Amino acid sequence: DVVLARNPKLVYGRMTGWGQEGPLANAAGHDINYISITGALAAIGTKEAPVPPLNLVGDFGGGALYLVVGVLAALLEASKSGKGQVVDAAMCDGAASLMSFFFDMTTMGRWTEGRNQNFLDGGAHFYGVYECACGHFVSVGSIEPQFYALLREHAGLTDADFDAQMNPKAWPALKEKLKAVFKSKTREDWCKIMEGTDICFAPVLTMSEATQHPHMVARNVFVERHGVKQPAPAPRFSRTPSAVREPEGAEIGALTAAWKAAK
Repeated sequence: DVVLARNPKLVYGRMTGWGQEGPLANAAGHDINYISITGALAAIGTKEAPVPPLNLVGDFGGGALYLVVGVLAALLEASKSGKGQVVDAAMCDGAASLMSFFFDMTTMGRWTEGRNQNFLDGGAHFYGVYECACGHFVSVGSIEPQFYALLREHAGLTDADFDAQMNPKAWPALKEKLKAVFKSKTREDWCKIMEGTDICFAPVLTMSEATQHPHMVARNVFVERHGVKQPAPAPRFSRTPSAVREPEGAEIGALTAAWKAAK
């Protein structure tokens, strides 16, 4: 309040897990806790148990990205009104917001609360991950009829049972059949057959493998700094392209040392 009196256009971004108020506001927590109370964690995982989706949903998706969007929106509004405000970016709020689509689907009766029973959570045979003969995995997301037709064509799924694409009761049996099909060839074989088609197919790559994939290399998605491969800045801008601005070869901590010396 004191600083806002001096500069009323200031925008404050406050990042917390539980938010600025509420019964849990002063309690410690981590990503896994914030997504637990939103319904997100309960919807992700195997039939047997939920599986934490790294800390992408709470910390990064529901937290950092919502904070950035909130601050940018508040700055835009302040440029017109001349008044700033506090942006309360709670990870539990953002994670709940990310679940909006699934809350809507549940209300419409198109989503059940059991894991591995829906078309986007691994329940459907046409949207999931399959192990190959080599022990590696591939992913398919052939939701639309035209994409599903291509999946059937390229995988040789002539069995009439596969006609029941959108029948949830048929999914378990069709998934077992598709498991056997993908298990018959290596990941490399399937990439030669399916990659680049409209099947909605991709190999499941490790982080080290991802840096070598031709598409990622062509787009310069990864850069190397201090001997470490890491994602390049995103998103991309046509007029003011993003880039890692530090000088090449700068030692870790060098800028901190220079800042301390300047003081």
